Amino acid sequence: MTSFWRSPWAIGVAVLVALIILASSFVVVDEKRQAVILRFGEPVRTVNVWRHDEQLGRTGAGIVAKVPFLDKVVWVDKRVLDVDLSNQPVLSTEQYPLEVDAFARFRIVDPLKAVVTTGSGGSTEQIVADRLRPLLGSALRNELGKRPFAALLSPERDAVMNNIQAGLQRRAKSYGVEIVDVRIRHADLPDGSPLQSALDRMASARQQQATTIRAEGQKQAQIIRAQADADASRIYAESFGKDPEFYDFYRAMQSYRTTFAQGQTQVVLTPGDAYLRQFGGRGGSAAR
Repeated sequence: MTSFWRSPWAIGVAVLVALIILASSFVVVDEKRQAVILRFGEPVRTVNVWRHDEQLGRTGAGIVAKVPFLDKVVWVDKRVLDVDLSNQPVLSTEQYPLEVDAFARFRIVDPLKAVVTTGSGGSTEQIVADRLRPLLGSALRNELGKRPFAALLSPERDAVMNNIQAGLQRRAKSYGVEIVDVRIRHADLPDGSPLQSALDRMASARQQQATTIRAEGQKQAQIIRAQADADASRIYAESFGKDPEFYDFYRAMQSYRTTFAQGQTQVVLTPGDAYLRQFGGRGGSAAR
């Protein structure tokens, strides 16, 4: 036995076995990955789990010990990931058939739940993305089915996105996922008669809206003019009550300005006509 350990081959094999055991006893977890350690298929612990308040360099990343040959490490990406949805058929509230392209951004914030619900036999991120894709389609159909097509072309679009994100989050949390954002790239009507019919309906709706706005504007204008006339009559009445002579003089001057403004008006009146009374001053007559 002593001679065996003196053999260079034996020493080399022992060193190799020791290196293998040592290498199997430690793993390096970098900043952008989370680790779930399984022992005989059962979760033991998680390492470098994402937190909202974490700071780079102060996470759980680094060298982590494990039981060699018994513990298995499942890696889960810590970064924001994407799931795409292309040409998803959706019906709007007007029963328009829409083709929607959308995407969602998500982050796995509970790697243990993600591994348990998806299994450890493949890429956890890809499996989660595949599970989220039909959920995103369902959230799109549920929300857009309650909205007119024009809502996607108006400021209401932000509320639509928020509702879709909230609906997706409620179902995605069972996979340990946080939905970061949801966006619709475009929602198009298919070419042909459905598109032309939708455009005709939208044009008709806009014409009706314009007619309603014009009628309301005319109504408000009439109300404003009537109020202005009433205010003017009230002011004239108040002025007449305070100084009837001045009011009579003022109205006469306005009449003279209108009548003789062009300088070519000819009026035949008797000297004592009341219309010319103001030409004679307060104490005189028009004949003077």
